[in-house]
Amino acid sequence: MSKVISAHAVSVDGYITGRDPGAGRGLGDGTMLFDWYFDGDTPSQVFDGFRLSEPSARVFDSLAARVGAVVAGRNTYEDSDHFGGGSPHPAARLLVLSHRPAPEMTERQTLVTTGIEDAVSAAKEAAGDKDVGLMGGGVATEALKAGLVDEVVLHQVPILLGEGRPFFQALPEHVRLRLVDAVPATSVTHLHYEVVR
Repeated sequence: MSKVISAHAVSVDGYITGRDPGAGRGLGDGTMLFDWYFDGDTPSQVFDGFRLSEPSARVFDSLAARVGAVVAGRNTYEDSDHFGGGSPHPAARLLVLSHRPAPEMTERQTLVTTGIEDAVSAAKEAAGDKDVGLMGGGVATEALKAGLVDEVVLHQVPILLGEGRPFFQALPEHVRLRLVDAVPATSVTHLHYEVVR
């Protein structure tokens, strides 16, 4: 059965972007959150051009290989220049969750305007027997509120950004996590949690 995974690179103080993210500015000045994609000698087996440290490649590729569809929020979609008409994942369909119309959607992208439950349901159908990945703090928070998230993965980068978009937004109650794995690597620590229900 497919799972719903929220996996993000995040600063120690909880930000998934730097200051001033937006269309044409990407993720702001927090791009160092993704330096670990290119700080090693091990090529990713899923993402062309990524050269990670061996521990990061092992963790990253095992997660990325599981993903069959991605749900991204509108801010993530805009900040990433619509993913060039494709998807943030080379083999996964993109579903964009937004209450506003989204221009320039392509055949690899689907707009969902009816809420997180419908977005995750459509993503599960698109993913088949693979998992659904969540992108963006708003999407992750809404999915956690709805009880839809099975796993949370934090690729924690040892930096304090001080400002940016936070990973998690306000939750109505505590969400308990159980640590499954912690893998230290060059310039990042991979923390894998299971959501306790």
